[in-house]
Amino acid sequence: MNNGFITAGSLVIRQLVNTAQAHPKRLAAALAVMLMTGGGAAFAVAELGPNPSDMPVQTVEYPVESLASDISIADLVDGPGFSLYRTDEVRSNDTPESLLRRLGVADPAAAAFIRSNAKARSAIIGKAGRQITAETTPSHELTTLTVRWAGENSDVFQRFSIRKADGKFDTLTEFLPLTRGTRLSGGIIRSSLYAATDAASLPDNVSNQMVEVFADKIDFRRALRAGDRFSLVYETLEADGEVLGTGRLLSAEFRNNGKTHEALWFQDSPKDKGAYYNFAGESGERSYIGSPVKYTRVSSAFAMRVHPIHKTWSAHKGTDLAAPQGTPVRTVGDGLVTFAGVQNGYGNVIYIDHGNKHETVYAHLSRIAVKQGARVGKGDEIGAVGQTGWATGPHLHFEFRVAGEQRDPLAMVAESETSKPISRQARAKFDNLANSMRLALNDQMLMLETNANQ
Repeated sequence: MNNGFITAGSLVIRQLVNTAQAHPKRLAAALAVMLMTGGGAAFAVAELGPNPSDMPVQTVEYPVESLASDISIADLVDGPGFSLYRTDEVRSNDTPESLLRRLGVADPAAAAFIRSNAKARSAIIGKAGRQITAETTPSHELTTLTVRWAGENSDVFQRFSIRKADGKFDTLTEFLPLTRGTRLSGGIIRSSLYAATDAASLPDNVSNQMVEVFADKIDFRRALRAGDRFSLVYETLEADGEVLGTGRLLSAEFRNNGKTHEALWFQDSPKDKGAYYNFAGESGERSYIGSPVKYTRVSSAFAMRVHPIHKTWSAHKGTDLAAPQGTPVRTVGDGLVTFAGVQNGYGNVIYIDHGNKHETVYAHLSRIAVKQGARVGKGDEIGAVGQTGWATGPHLHFEFRVAGEQRDPLAMVAESETSKPISRQARAKFDNLANSMRLALNDQMLMLETNANQ
């Protein structure tokens, strides 16, 4: 009988298949009607298999060994702890509480210690810009507070630490050597040079050096164009792996209005005086820098004029450079200070002998930072802009004399001799350095172009 049912079922299935193949559209219509009517016809189909709810249920258990069978809860609770670190810079208006709060420290005892300890106050409070790092427990109690700083033109940095042990704080002061490293950077001029250097997070000290190096080749006030770009390598001064400051500009490339300018710092040995060259080894650095005051304007040139005080028509035998009171003044070249003091209408004035019968004069200073008989190097700070003597406002009166005769200072600086070219003995060393710097600067330029085109 079972065989009969199976045979009949096979015939029914075969007939359904033949019907579906012969009338596919009718079959689709029938299925649609069934779905739209709630699929009531489905209840007419008998269940050919057993009902799962009527089947017996059996539970199977297998023991599985824990991967942490050797670790107890006590071990997890009493295991080694961890420390939290955060670094920031001290601000001029910081109090111990506000500084620690910004560093993620919740420890009133630490704030009280900084306030009461003279060394801690001297190293931290009011010392804007100093780098400070806090190490805390998971509950944000202070473990160690470290502040680092370095003086100008120093090869060492000072590390002052506050440490907590057995619930008490103590201090430690150390003097350690700075580590010198290098950084690669670059930017594209879109509105101004300093907007581009800010966008590249370039330190002001490095930006200013780049302007100095290319000042006699690029007019940074009027000649920059949108799309001009620069790449450079500069020196960093690091302490405990953190950058505390910047050093010298090592190399740079500036593309201005379709023309490329190059600069590479080269010093054959510590005994030699270094200078900037292009990658071919030709020097573009002159004996005198362009101006004794950075980023200023000429308020009275080397020419005939009406004297602002005496109201007489006379020759102005120097150049007046307008600048705010206190602006640093630097010597334009190496030389010997032959006079530093007060003199008639010049007020506070400095005379520097540069050899070859060349002498420069810096007058109306608010302060004098060198003494008579001192040796100074090109670019050294010697005083500050003021209005002492016969002056109606803060400015620097700058003179250039040849054999005692006043000459146009800016013309004399522009016509000064360039540094000597690379010697034959140093050529191989220079070429190796130039090749490595050229590759680095080219990579930076390529990256700038790629980003600009995206």
